[in-house]
Amino acid sequence: MQRRQLIKNAGFAMLSFSMARDLIGAPLPTITNDRIQKGTTPIILRANENPHGPSPLARVAMQEAVGISNRYQWDINGLLKERIGTLTNHSKEHITLGAGSSELLGLVCLWASYQKGHVLASEPTFKLWMPAARKMGLATQLIPLTSSKHNDLERMLASINGGTRLVYLCNPNNPTGTAHDKQTLETFITQACKSCVVLVDEAYTDYYDSPSVAHLIDRYPNLIIAKTFSKVYGMAGARVGYLLAQPTMIKALNELQAWANAGPSAVSMRGALAALDDHAFVSYCKKENDNAKKIFCDGLAALKIPFIPSVTSFVYFDGAAYKKSIPTYLQSHEILGARSFEEKSTWLRLSVGTTQEMERVVEVLKMGG
Repeated sequence: MQRRQLIKNAGFAMLSFSMARDLIGAPLPTITNDRIQKGTTPIILRANENPHGPSPLARVAMQEAVGISNRYQWDINGLLKERIGTLTNHSKEHITLGAGSSELLGLVCLWASYQKGHVLASEPTFKLWMPAARKMGLATQLIPLTSSKHNDLERMLASINGGTRLVYLCNPNNPTGTAHDKQTLETFITQACKSCVVLVDEAYTDYYDSPSVAHLIDRYPNLIIAKTFSKVYGMAGARVGYLLAQPTMIKALNELQAWANAGPSAVSMRGALAALDDHAFVSYCKKENDNAKKIFCDGLAALKIPFIPSVTSFVYFDGAAYKKSIPTYLQSHEILGARSFEEKSTWLRLSVGTTQEMERVVEVLKMGG
């Protein structure tokens, strides 16, 4: 296929990806004009955003970068890739940048769609990329989680066949907050990479220093890792993410873009560079997330609401025994975000906000329980 045609197809595919409305789970609650006009400020716990970010250093850097926004971001692009490579012990040729990791997940799906086959993923997991994958002709086979709400790695391995082109593994998993230990992950990747490409989504590894598999990149040409500045670095709206893979794979992915690495703006990348230097802020966010999550989980335990211990910035819990519909009840008290991710299931995910916000959530739940 000619490069021009590849680029044209990529454009249509990425357009469908950007327009996809099928996010992971039930529809996101919205902040209505009525709320805005009344001046009420809801507690927003719907998308696992960092309530403290971006960091002070990142804010200053982004403000200063506005003045250079008349120039293309080529030089900053190279600087950010080099800095990321320093952290992961890779060269900049092992890295490609995007407007958040979501754009890059779509790019990997676009690549896989040209290989003709299907993708394996857990159910539930992060699904934002799935509508675009289907439109590209990449069928998705979903593997139910284990009883402990972990990715069923054994069943995923058993499901790989001659038509499997891609295995998507979100670790820690969203929406459950569960993660696998280093040895289990490495064993799975060793086996799966023999047959197909493995895409590991590591959006939440930074919160609890969950094991990353970045060190396996040099060993496996079929391994791709997606990471983001949206979570612990507090830059969800700035849209900066990156992929790690061997240079040959990175080159193949870049060839499906009209302009490789052009997703993040100069402003966003300056913020990302500064965020990597703000170690005090990252430590603060980790500690505050831990404290706020404990407040919420202690409240759930007091109400006898089952929950999954989480190594992320959200909690997955079962509202079956609660007297009211938790999403509706919380929303009536200006707390937005509790929603289901499994069909006909009473399990819900709620993002972790500040300690004060989670104290309010527990207070409201205890009033209604």
